[in-house]
Amino acid sequence: MLKTLSIIVTGKVQGVWFRQSAKEKATELGVTGNVRNQPDGSVAIIATGLAKQLDQFIEWCRQGPPRALVTNVEVTELPLQSFDRFVIER
Repeated sequence: MLKTLSIIVTGKVQGVWFRQSAKEKATELGVTGNVRNQPDGSVAIIATGLAKQLDQFIEWCRQGPPRALVTNVEVTELPLQSFDRFVIER
C-alpha cells in the first residue's frame, strides 16, 4: 500500500549535493515526490512509495551523500499524495 511521508533532514545537508543524491536514490528505489532546501539549513522531502521503498529511502537519508553530516531525520506520515516522479524544487 502506498503512503506519503514528510522527511526533514538536519545537519550539514546543504551545499553537499544532498538534493541531487536524494533524487537519484529515490528514482533508484521507485519513490516519487520532491526535495527542497529550507531557509533554516535543513532539507525537506515529500516522498510517496511502498513501505519497503520508503524504509530504504529513510535509511539512506540518515547518511546522505558522502559530504553530508546528518544530525537528525524527522519523519511524519501525510495524507497520500500522488507524483509522477521525484523532482528537485528550488
